[in-house]
Amino acid sequence: HVQLVESGGGSVQAGGSLRLSCAVSRYTDGNNCMGWFRQYPGKERELVARMDGYGGATYANAVKGRFTVTRDNANYALCLQMNSLRPGDTATYYCATRLNSGCPTRPSDFDYSGQGTQVTVS
Repeated sequence: HVQLVESGGGSVQAGGSLRLSCAVSRYTDGNNCMGWFRQYPGKERELVARMDGYGGATYANAVKGRFTVTRDNANYALCLQMNSLRPGDTATYYCATRLNSGCPTRPSDFDYSGQGTQVTVS
């Protein structure tokens, strides 16, 4: 069983930055797909950024150029650097991991996710 714990959320003014971290309790071979999702109240979870097992990163159009996802294999962590934050980024952010091959975009195609961390931009 894999456990993921997000941290780093909080409240920030528009234009500010936050760095989210996702600690993974158990790692596979380091080549699995991991991603960050966010969820607005009453809405479905949506992809923010994902990183495949080869280090390739893709981003939602809304965050391109502002968010950067990185992977720390040595410390079993996935990070999301969020710059130039906007009120529209206010949401609960979740990290997720997929143990099988492929790197999808739907949250339901990931095997495990964390409990989420709240990001509020005012």
